[in-house]
Amino acid sequence: MPPAARATPVSGPAPVARVLPTEEAADLLALVREITDEQLLPQVDEAEAAARFPREVFAMLGQAGLLSLPYAEEFGGGAQPYEVYLQAVEEIARGWMSIAVGVSVHSLTAFPMATFGTAEQQEQWLHGMLSGGQLGAYCLSEPQAGSDVASIRTRAVRDGDHYVLTGTKSWISHAGHADYYTVFARTSDDGSRGLSCFHVPADAEGLTFAEPERKMGLHCDTVREVLFDGVRVPASHRIGEEGQGMPIALAALDAGRLGIAAAAAGLAQRALEVATDYAQEREQFGRPVASNQGLAFLLADMAAAVGSARASYLHAARLKDAEQPHSQECSIAKLVATDAAMKVTTDAVQVLGGYGYTTDFPVERLMREAKVTQIFEGTNQIQRVVISRHLLTDSR
Repeated sequence: MPPAARATPVSGPAPVARVLPTEEAADLLALVREITDEQLLPQVDEAEAAARFPREVFAMLGQAGLLSLPYAEEFGGGAQPYEVYLQAVEEIARGWMSIAVGVSVHSLTAFPMATFGTAEQQEQWLHGMLSGGQLGAYCLSEPQAGSDVASIRTRAVRDGDHYVLTGTKSWISHAGHADYYTVFARTSDDGSRGLSCFHVPADAEGLTFAEPERKMGLHCDTVREVLFDGVRVPASHRIGEEGQGMPIALAALDAGRLGIAAAAAGLAQRALEVATDYAQEREQFGRPVASNQGLAFLLADMAAAVGSARASYLHAARLKDAEQPHSQECSIAKLVATDAAMKVTTDAVQVLGGYGYTTDFPVERLMREAKVTQIFEGTNQIQRVVISRHLLTDSR
C-alpha cells in the first residue's frame, strides 16, 4: 500500500552541506533553517490553498533580521555578503516559495535607495525599509513593457517641486500590501535615457490597484496592476539623477535575478527531498521503489540539477561580492537554476506517480510554482539574449 496521504513532515534530510565564509554566517543559516522547518513548512500548504497574503510572516522575518541581510549595518542591514544572503533565500524557498520570492522582491526595492540614494534619502527612508516594519513593491513592468524596459510609458511630469505620475504598472508583487513602491517612470522621450526612479509611499493620493491576478501558483504572492492617476510625489523622492532610471533598473535586475536563482534552487531542493523520501517509503513488488535503478538514476539526475543550480548562483554571488563583473553570470544563474527547478519538480511528480498529481503531496504545487521562475525577472529567453551579447561583446 502507498503511504497515507499527508502533509510533508517538517523533519527531513540533513541540512545541505555549505561552505560559509564565517561562523556568524553558519549560525545565520542554521537560524534560517530552523525558522523554515518550524514556522514556514507547517503552514505553507494551508496558506497557499487559501491564497492568504502572509504579512505576519514577513514581519517575523524582519524581526529576525532576514529582510536586510545584504545591506550596510549603518542603515540597519545585516552586512552579509551576497553569497550568504542568497543561501538564506534558498533555505526559505525550501519551505515556502512565495515568502522567498517576497524576500527577494523586498531586497530589490531597497537596492536603488541603498545604491543610488543620497545620504539624506538613505537616512530618511532606508532604516524603515530594512527594519522589517515595512514591505516594498518594485514597479518596473507594464502591460506593454515587460522585457523591453525602454518601452515604459508611465510618465512622471515635473510640476514645480513635485512630479506627477500617471500610468499603469503590471505584475507587481505585494501590490496593495506594500508600504512603499519603487517606481520607474518616463521623465523624457529620450528612449532608455528618459527613465527615472522614484520612491512613492503607499498612502500617496491617486495610487490604486486592480484585482489580484489569478495565477497558476505562488498564491500567497499577491500580484496586481498598480494604477497611478496623477500621483504627486516631491522631487526629493526621485532616486538618482533624472534620466538615470535605466542603469538603476538594470543594476537592480542583476541582483534580483540572483534572488530568483537562489529561490529556484531552494524550490528544487524541496522537491528532491520529498521525492527521495517517498521513493524510500513506497513499496512495490515487496521492496522500496528507490531500489529500482531506473528511478534511482532519476533521483541522481535531480540531485545533479539542484547542485548545478546552487553552484551557478553562488559563483555569480561571489563575483558580485568581489566587485568583479558579474552581469553575464547573473543571467547564467537565473537560466540554469530556473530550468533546473522546472525539471526537478516535474520529475518529482513522476517519482510520486499518481500521488504526485494530487494535492495530498506538495510536489504538484512545487511544479506550478517552478514555472513562473522561468518567466519573471526576465524570461529565460531574455537571459539567453543577455548571455550571448556578453559573449559576443567581450570576445571583440
